[in-house]
Amino acid sequence: MNIKLTIVTTAALLTTTSLSTIAKAENLAHTQQLLSTKQCQGCDLTRVGLIMADLVGANLAGADLSRANLSRANLTGADLSGANLSGASLNGANLAGANLAGANLFSTDLREAFLVNAQLYGVSLSNAYIQGTIGIPDYAGTAEDFYAWGVVEAKRGNYKTAIEYYDKTLSMKPDFAPAFLARGMARFRLGEEVAATQDGTIASELFKEQGNIPGYQASQSLVKGIEIAQNSATSKGGSNIGNALASVGSILLRFLSPF
Repeated sequence: MNIKLTIVTTAALLTTTSLSTIAKAENLAHTQQLLSTKQCQGCDLTRVGLIMADLVGANLAGADLSRANLSRANLTGADLSGANLSGASLNGANLAGANLAGANLFSTDLREAFLVNAQLYGVSLSNAYIQGTIGIPDYAGTAEDFYAWGVVEAKRGNYKTAIEYYDKTLSMKPDFAPAFLARGMARFRLGEEVAATQDGTIASELFKEQGNIPGYQASQSLVKGIEIAQNSATSKGGSNIGNALASVGSILLRFLSPF
């Protein structure tokens, strides 16, 4: 019985090893095929390393690129429709005009990627990393998505980018009070006190209408903080926005968190 068990176990191990070897060989063959022809529809390219690769116009429709490293690769005009890009890195990649329709972008790193004119129909960016991503079309996210992305950018100090996301949120939901408050905060950070006051006032009115007391209080705190900054600048001959911003308090910062 022990001899038979040993034979069976050994056979199982050999089979597993053989399958692993075949899979690696197939992956290498597909990688070589992609680099030589740029045609690799449905290929197995899991965990492949293609940093800074020239893949302009490549056909990768339906390919498995899960956990692949495509950081800073040039994928301009590439066909990635239906591709599995879960866990893949496209950090800094050029995806201008690429077709990503129906692609799996779960936990995909799209930070600093260039997506101008890319097709993103039927995809979800809710679980992708998109800090600093350029060119996300309006249809690729919900109002709440763009708001959350804006908050992330604001926390990184990218206030202009954050404002762009808040603008998209408000174009979809004109009565989305948190976006007015967040945009007012970002404008305050940029020293745009008049515009910030307008946003804070609108947010305050909307929150009041919607019965959101914490939101109303946070909006009032922002408007008051701006007033303090303006009074400080008038009385001391210089702006004191930083100190005034601190006076808004932790309630505002907590309220702006999308999580």
